Parts: sequence; structure tokens; C-alpha cells
Amino acid sequence: MAPDRFDHLISGAREGDDAAWSEIWGELSPAVLGYLRGSRSPDPEDVLAETFLQVARDVAGFDGGWDRFRAWVFTIAHHRLIDARRRRSRRPVELMAETPEPPGPPADDASELALARIGDEEVERVLQALSPDQRAVVLLRVIGDLTLEQVAEAMGKRVGAIKQLQRRGLAAVVRELEEKPEEKKITR
Repeated sequence: MAPDRFDHLISGAREGDDAAWSEIWGELSPAVLGYLRGSRSPDPEDVLAETFLQVARDVAGFDGGWDRFRAWVFTIAHHRLIDARRRRSRRPVELMAETPEPPGPPADDASELALARIGDEEVERVLQALSPDQRAVVLLRVIGDLTLEQVAEAMGKRVGAIKQLQRRGLAAVVRELEEKPEEKKITR
């Protein structure tokens, strides 16, 4: 985002301008939600909402440009994710049966839906092979587009530790992608 545009948005957001918040939300929420879903957030949409509520509460004290703002938002999302996991572990939720969804899309969209589902399942399978810290680092780097330093700050770790987690996480991703799901079923 251009520095002038960001300066205009951040000042509007500080003044409570709905249009500025809408644009900030539109720019960042898809990536933050992707990070939360990929990190197996207990309820990614709720954590996303909590993240932006925290951003709205603290935006007056923010200082920096777009890249720093983006990293700041992902840092808040990472902390809200940890909080949500802690709440869930203290108060497990009893799941109730969901009501069935209405019939799916028309038959001509079924192939696209199937391809999208296969892609989602493959991504989930690959992410499951990573430790929680590796998953967080890879997602913050790829989806969040954060630097090593920004990820280290968000996770409260040293840059060297983040480099190691990234290296090991990407190596695990490569191993998972090279291994066919059918082979995995046979060997397990």
C-alpha cells in the first residue's frame, strides 16, 4: 500500500471513519483469517473479530507504516489465537450435531467444488505434518507475508529460532508433498 494512502487510512481509522476501517478490514482480514484457519484456530472468525477489536482499541497508539501495521495486526492475531486455545483447553466445548446444509451447488459447479475440496484437504494434510510453531512460522511468512524479524516479534522468539522453525517446517512440507496420500495410508 502506498505510504500516502496508508497515512490517510490510519488517520481516518483513528477518527472512527467507517470507510477507512472497511478498507483496512478488506486489505487484511482475508490473510489474517487464512492464518487463523491454517493455524487451526478453535473458532477462526471469532478470533478474527477479537483481533480487529483489539486493533481498533489500540490504533491510537500505533506508529509506523503499512508493513509495520500489517505485522502488528498479525502479532495481535497470533496472541488472540493463543488466548483462544487457552480458553478452549480450560472450558472444552461440547459439540452439538449441526443441522444439515441445503443441497449443494448445481451439478455443473460440482467439478469446481470437488477440485477446491481436494486442494483444501491437501493443504490441511500438509499442515498437519508441522508442529504448531512450525505451522505458525510458515503461515505468518507465507500468508502474512511477514519478515523473519516480524515473525520473531509476533511469536516472542529470536530470529534464529524462527529461521530454524521455518527451515524445518518447509522441509516437512516438501516431504509431505513428495509422499502420496495413498502411500501414507498403506504404510500406517
